[in-house]
Amino acid sequence: MIQLIRQEFLNARERGRAVVLHTPTIPSAHLSELSGTKILLKAENLQRTGAFKIRGAINKITKLGDAARNGVVAGSAGNHAQALALGAKTLGVNCVIYVPQGASLTKIAACRNYGATVMEGGDNVEQAVQRALDHAAETGMAFCHPYDDIDIVAGQGTLGLELLDDIDDLSTVVVPLGGGGLLSGVAVAVKQQRPSVRIIGVQVEGCDPYVSNTAPDGAFTTLADGIAVKKPGLVTAPLIHEWVDELVSVSEDSVADAMVLLMERSKLLVEGGGAVGVSALLTNRFTPATNGSTCIVLSGGNVDIGLLPNLVRRHETRVGRRINVFVRLPDRPGALAGFLEVLAENDANIVEVQHVREGVELHARETGVHVVLEVKNREHGRAVIAATREKGFSISDIVFP
Repeated sequence: MIQLIRQEFLNARERGRAVVLHTPTIPSAHLSELSGTKILLKAENLQRTGAFKIRGAINKITKLGDAARNGVVAGSAGNHAQALALGAKTLGVNCVIYVPQGASLTKIAACRNYGATVMEGGDNVEQAVQRALDHAAETGMAFCHPYDDIDIVAGQGTLGLELLDDIDDLSTVVVPLGGGGLLSGVAVAVKQQRPSVRIIGVQVEGCDPYVSNTAPDGAFTTLADGIAVKKPGLVTAPLIHEWVDELVSVSEDSVADAMVLLMERSKLLVEGGGAVGVSALLTNRFTPATNGSTCIVLSGGNVDIGLLPNLVRRHETRVGRRINVFVRLPDRPGALAGFLEVLAENDANIVEVQHVREGVELHARETGVHVVLEVKNREHGRAVIAATREKGFSISDIVFP
């Protein structure tokens, strides 16, 4: 049986004190109101390198001591790579990272900025990890697993110590679950001191081996890519089985909703894997504490900036602030201008206008126009459509969310 004593977490905290930030715990008035309970957010997205991983990385490299004299190596496409690179730079050791083809250029640049050597490692993360293992065997560098290592677990558990320090009435902790390093570390660190605290782990549907005992065979596309781990760890799985009270999974759509809510209401940029706890709350996948505080860990904030416009557009459509309409207009000068004038008079903002003449049944003297509108809400959208019809415009194919 794998054992972790409290002193290991305390030692890990000391090893990381110069690098690891004590991230804030933030009350969420909006989520508290929605749930009728006291909800707090552990903003680990504000951690160094944008995620919790630096906690485990700095503890691992420090504990390696002379074993890291030839450097450290890992296979990763994300947060672990950046954390290991920063940890190695801080402690003055060489670092090599193998990344799969198509890895984020931003994350690769961050690793190189920390002084790491970044090398291509195959078509997927599994191949990159194998290249890293081979490199370690050939060079004597120390291989650092992203989660399935007791020293990594102890480092991640320092987050649990912070929760105990900061929240007197801590009753429930909700933690994202990928490989299990963070969840197992937090669970052991918290429950050793406060056994009554309930610990809940959250995975994403479709790649939730801890919850459903299944995982996809091939590539798996998800907003929660940071926790899309297909196989439970040999170290972490027994700890989770012993110390974690409940495991749940959430849908892809609810992850997107949670990411936008955190941006809009809490002003926090959180990656999909880091937002699954809020997703679980919004979709009633667990019952928050009625006495004391429920703390949801936001484990990371490394979001691909190019994804944000898509999230915003999706959200605006779902809540009824964007609508699509198709209007048939006389094919003569001024017809479109007249239609747009009615929209302006009714406070509808035009996002996009496109003439559509092909593949649509039109009169020989007509033209079709597809318009994307930004409105205040569903009711306002319906009022805008009614106003245009009153002016004699022929609108059809209206898409309301």
